[in-house]
Amino acid sequence: MNGDAVEAHVAVTAAGDSPVDHVAEVRLTRPPNNYFSVAMITELAEALERLDDDRSCRAVVLAADGKHFCAGADFSGPSTGSTADLYAAAARLFRTRKPVVAAVQGAAIGGGLGVALAADFRIAAPEARFSANFARLGFHQGFGLSVTLPALVGQQRAAELLYTGRRVNGEEAGAIGLADVVVPLGGLLGAARGLAGEVAASAPLAVESIRTTLRGDLADRIEEATRHELAEQERLRATPDFSEGTRAMAERRTPNFTGETS
Repeated sequence: MNGDAVEAHVAVTAAGDSPVDHVAEVRLTRPPNNYFSVAMITELAEALERLDDDRSCRAVVLAADGKHFCAGADFSGPSTGSTADLYAAAARLFRTRKPVVAAVQGAAIGGGLGVALAADFRIAAPEARFSANFARLGFHQGFGLSVTLPALVGQQRAAELLYTGRRVNGEEAGAIGLADVVVPLGGLLGAARGLAGEVAASAPLAVESIRTTLRGDLADRIEEATRHELAEQERLRATPDFSEGTRAMAERRTPNFTGETS
């Protein structure tokens, strides 16, 4: 497959080079964890915006190199840019127009779950792991999950997943609505391309119109939600529990939270 590399974080295969008619492929290319950064999400938004202007593209497969889809932010490493810039790029991503099918082969954790939920559909392997682990870090959820997660699994299940931060495997994800289809790992990309191909076989103007109607003011709600999420993340980032949560994750131990504000 011929790929047109976009810097170091995202690669694009144009619809004309794809094995499926009118389906482009966008890949996250920071294996094995594909930790997200401002650069990655910006490049992803830019890639999808370019595909919006490509008349040969009618649907997009979003996949990832390596073991994991996107393991979220790497809190153990150096800062990868401001969260405000990250969420500005996320808002651009949610405003793109082409239907996206995500192929989730491993971890979609924290903000990585947010990336997966930005897609229209998710095809998951049984080995996939979904987690909104923010509370286990002493943190508030982000990347618009305040909007997207309840929309998929319902308010009560979203509350359970956000309060506990527990991991959900591919099979359970299919059962609760986080994943639309669960297939063996070896057939994951083929299944994602198959669904994207079915979408691409429909009239493109009709699909875009229907998608716009179904999504409604989703992008506006994402922008509003990320403003609130960012404010809460900045507030909680200054607390001892956040320091303890990120330290415990790096040390692979159970955190000892105190609930103290300073």
